[in-house]
Amino acid sequence: MADAAETITAAAKKNVETATAQVKASTQQAQAQAEKFQAAGAQAFREGVDKSVASMTELNAHGKKNLEALVESATAAQKGVETLSQHALAYSKKTWEGNVAAAQSMSQARSVQELIELQTTWAKSATEAYLSEVTKMTDVFTASVKDSFKPINERVTASVEKFQAAR
Repeated sequence: MADAAETITAAAKKNVETATAQVKASTQQAQAQAEKFQAAGAQAFREGVDKSVASMTELNAHGKKNLEALVESATAAQKGVETLSQHALAYSKKTWEGNVAAAQSMSQARSVQELIELQTTWAKSATEAYLSEVTKMTDVFTASVKDSFKPINERVTASVEKFQAAR
């Protein structure tokens, strides 16, 4: 009986050792799998954060370019207004001086016929000067509007191209 007890004890001991080894191996495999999953999750998280940061950086750069375009547009519009104001002031001054000179000339007319001729000449030259000035002002205004919208149009075009490329 002692031999049977020893055999059973040895077999039980061997079964416990085998089971322990199997549990250790399974635990190590599970731990290795968990570490792989953790590493893969960390890598995916890092890539997601990197993509988000890159997107935010790109969005900030795009916003900065849009703001720069608005500032450039406002600057061009301001220059156009200044140019128009200078033209209007110069025209007003020139017209005032011309009107004063015409009034002095008409006041020195010796006859009604001469007065009518002076007035007709003045009206014709004043109308021609006015039409010329309107043409100049229209050209300046058109150029100013074109210059002020140019930076915004360029940004809109760039944005549309970027969105179409992203599709």
